[in-house]
Amino acid sequence: METGTSIDHNGYETIKNGSWFSQFRNGYNPWMARYVYGLMFLLANLLAWAVRDYGHGALTEMKKFKNCKDGLNCLGAEGVLRVSLGCFLFYFIMFLSTAGTSKTHSSRDKWHSGWWFAKILMWPGLIIFPFLLPSSIIQLYGEIAHFGAGVFLLIQLISVISFITWLNECFQSQKDAERCHVHVMLLATTAYTVCILGVILMYIWYVPDPSCLLNIFFITWTLFLIQLMTSISLHPKVNAGFLTPALMGLYVVFICWCAI
Repeated sequence: METGTSIDHNGYETIKNGSWFSQFRNGYNPWMARYVYGLMFLLANLLAWAVRDYGHGALTEMKKFKNCKDGLNCLGAEGVLRVSLGCFLFYFIMFLSTAGTSKTHSSRDKWHSGWWFAKILMWPGLIIFPFLLPSSIIQLYGEIAHFGAGVFLLIQLISVISFITWLNECFQSQKDAERCHVHVMLLATTAYTVCILGVILMYIWYVPDPSCLLNIFFITWTLFLIQLMTSISLHPKVNAGFLTPALMGLYVVFICWCAI
């Protein structure tokens, strides 16, 4: 039993310390899995963007889109929803098939961290499947997805805050504080510059007329949040420095940009 465990451990270390390609090729590896799933999610987002902006010519040839509810404008929106539904189906199947996994070397753990070639075939198949469904089902999914998007943004916000807090603590540790002081100031200055530039560009591009009150409100509120986060971070009782509000400001500007 100990010999088998030793072999598994040594094999695990070999995979972990190998190249990215060898980790992908050599079977299940939880260290590699998170990056592969993240890459697949990124590709799904890029595909949704391409379908929304450049898929009109291809989608209009499909009979499913001939009677689209809102005409031409719905092609982009429904295309994004269909890609989103396919992505949701893939990750939901992965969730159901791996929920409750408690052992590192169990079959479900191997399925989660390996079998990539099977998943490469399954993922695009599930992405294509929603394009065969009628618009009514997609519209229903779109209504449900509003709630799911809110949950996703909340989880994303928690992840971003955790990462920024961890990064700030690493830079402020006694061991790295002096060595990283210049790097922190440079990174914070760059982040604030990008935030201000983003706010200015949003005013230029999305407020063509003073009557665009909703856009003005969201952009101005974003600028206020950046100032508020900076003020709180620099308060003597908090003393978190410039880096945390600067990086959080980038995220807030990005969310506002996507929203408007």
